[in-house]
Amino acid sequence: MLKNYFKIAWKVLLRRKFFTFISLFGISVTLMVLMVVTALVNYMFGAHAPEKNMDRMLYVTRLHMTGDGTQMNSAPSYYFLNRFIKPLKSPEKISIYSNSNYTSINFTSGRKLEMKTRYTDSEFWRIMNFNFLEGGAYGDAAVEGAQLVAVINEATSLNNFGTVKAVGKMLELDNRSYKVVGVVENVSAIRPSTYSDVWIPYTTSKDDLGNANYSGSFCAVLLAKDADDLDDIKKEFYSTAAKIPLMPGENFTELKVFADTHLEGFVREITSSVENEVNVALLYTLVFGAMFFFMLIPTLNLVNINISRIMERASEIGVRKAFGASSNTLVFQFLFENIFLTIIGGAIGILLATGALQLINNSGFIPYAQLELNLYVLLFSVLICLFFGVLSGVYPAFKMSKLHPASVLKGGAK
Repeated sequence: MLKNYFKIAWKVLLRRKFFTFISLFGISVTLMVLMVVTALVNYMFGAHAPEKNMDRMLYVTRLHMTGDGTQMNSAPSYYFLNRFIKPLKSPEKISIYSNSNYTSINFTSGRKLEMKTRYTDSEFWRIMNFNFLEGGAYGDAAVEGAQLVAVINEATSLNNFGTVKAVGKMLELDNRSYKVVGVVENVSAIRPSTYSDVWIPYTTSKDDLGNANYSGSFCAVLLAKDADDLDDIKKEFYSTAAKIPLMPGENFTELKVFADTHLEGFVREITSSVENEVNVALLYTLVFGAMFFFMLIPTLNLVNINISRIMERASEIGVRKAFGASSNTLVFQFLFENIFLTIIGGAIGILLATGALQLINNSGFIPYAQLELNLYVLLFSVLICLFFGVLSGVYPAFKMSKLHPASVLKGGAK
C-alpha cells in the first residue's frame, strides 16, 4: 500500500512542475531560515565548550543602583565582586574575570594587530572547559605573582607564529611581553563570557583593582556542584546582596545585583528587568510564536496550491469513491503525499542551511563562528517538516473527503 502511495505522490509532483517548484521553494527556504536560527540559538544557549557545565552556572554581570531620580546600570568592579560575592559558601567554585574584551595592540608578527584580551583569575580555567591544543592554563602562582603569561587562541597562534608551536614564545601586547603558556580552540564571539583572542592574569592589569568603586568592568561565574543546587546558591546570593552596604560617597539609595543563568541574563538584558527573577517563559512564548507566524505564510500558500490540485483530481477522487474507497483512505493518501512533498522540501532545506551556516562561519561576520547542524537541530528540523506537512494538508484533505462522487463525475466539483 505504501509503495503505491509513493508512486502516486511522485507522479502528482511531476504532473504540475511549476506548482511543485513553488511549493518546494517555500518549504525549503522557510525551513532553511528556521534551521539557521535554531543552530544559532543552540550555540548561544546550549552547553558547548568551553561552557559545557552551563546548566550548573550562574553569572553575575550586572549592577543596578538608583537614587535621587537617577539610576546606573553597569558591570560590577573587581573590588565589589571580590569583597561581597567571592566569600559565598554554597557555590563549588567562583571565578572573577573581565566582563568585556579589551582591545590590545600586538606587533609580534611585524605588523599591527588588534586583539581581544580578557583578564581572568586561575579559577576561571577550572570552571570553563577549554580545549587546549598546546600547553595548559596559568595557575594560582602565576596570578598571585602577576606573571606576564598568556593563553591564546588558535587564530592568534597562527597569525603570530604560523605553524610553529606557540608555547614558550613571547607575545607583545601594549608594549609588554607575555610568555605563551597555552593555546586553545577558537571561541565564538556569541559566547560572551569566554570569547577572546588572549587571556591573561587579572593581576597584570594596569587598572587600580583595589579602588572601592562598585561599578567596573568585571563579572563572576558561580559553579554549583549539581544543577539542583542553583536555587540554594541564589538564596544565599540574594540574602547576601540585601546586606551589601550602599557605595560610600554617592547619593544612591538602592543597590541590586543579580545572579542569572545564561538564558536569564539574556532575557534581563533585552527586558531591562531589575527583579531578582526574570520571566524566561515569556521569551519562549515570543520565540515559538514568531516561528509559528513565520511558518504560517508559506503554509497558507501551500494550502491554496493543494486545494487547486484537489480540484484537478476531482474525477480521480470520484472514481475511487465510487469503487468503495473510504474518506479516511483518501485523507490518509493526501496527507501522505503532502508530507512526502514536505520531506523533500526539508531535505533541500537542510542542504541550503548547511551551505548558509558555512557561509556564516567563513564570512567572519561572527568572529570564530562554529555554527553547525548537530543532532538536536536536525531532530528539530524533522519535527518542523512533519508539523508543516500535517498543518498544510489537514484542511485540503478534509475538503477532499467531502466531495460527492456523483457530483464530481458530472463535473460539479467546486
